[in-house]
Amino acid sequence: MATWFITGASRGLGAEIARSAVAAGNNAVLAVRNPERVPEDLKNSENVLAVALDVTDDLGIPQAVQAAVDEFGGIDVLVNNAGRGLLGALEEITDAEARSLFDLNVFGLINVTRAVLPLMREQGAGKLVHIGSRSGFEGEPGVSLYSASKFAVAGISEALSAEMAPFGIQSMVVEPGVFRTDFLDASSLSVAANRIADYDGTPAHMTLDWIDEANHAQLGDPVKGAALIVEVASGEKLPTHLYLGRDTIERLEVKIQQIRDDLEPWREKSAATGHDDA
Repeated sequence: MATWFITGASRGLGAEIARSAVAAGNNAVLAVRNPERVPEDLKNSENVLAVALDVTDDLGIPQAVQAAVDEFGGIDVLVNNAGRGLLGALEEITDAEARSLFDLNVFGLINVTRAVLPLMREQGAGKLVHIGSRSGFEGEPGVSLYSASKFAVAGISEALSAEMAPFGIQSMVVEPGVFRTDFLDASSLSVAANRIADYDGTPAHMTLDWIDEANHAQLGDPVKGAALIVEVASGEKLPTHLYLGRDTIERLEVKIQQIRDDLEPWREKSAATGHDDA
């Protein structure tokens, strides 16, 4: 029986990961802003502990981690799931909006991970599962700052995979496509307050127009997605990336081709920039 510590687990993919982990015989610590909003089926399980945590509250993180240790003796799997989206052209997004997004999606993840790593190093084992996004390997119009935050998550996870290997700790970034959760609701997704009419009809605002049509009609099934995350994280070795969803796979193939197309015309001249090359 492993103990999972899951942030943002009161609904959506986080709650489904908790359900799947508990169904597999594990303990689950649900670190959520309001424990009262934890679904009843999870709240009533003897293998579940709900703790109050806003991951942007630096002082609250050690307390939540300690509560998990006091209840279950340690943390074996950390799932950094808490996060939100931000829509708008880069020019429309204010500094305050961008910083608020990074405080949650990036610095919250960093600080929770830092709080858990000493426990895992002492155990000599542990798994870090960071919920990234398809937008974490492909920048898309209208979500530039969200993409930037998820690119950061992917980079952090890759670095941790190497940094923590000597301690027996593994790291994986999950990069989902669009799943039928509340992510496109106003509770999880903000829109830049400053709308510039010049962008109407351009790709940046076409993303805004897509939201109402796509909300709760997305291709991905969060129950199946969560089950796969738990299956992979319960295995012996984590992949560096878990690409989740048909749309993610399709866009990944496009990205790989783009890299090849960008590289080939300039390969020789790029290689020749070394100081010892003629």
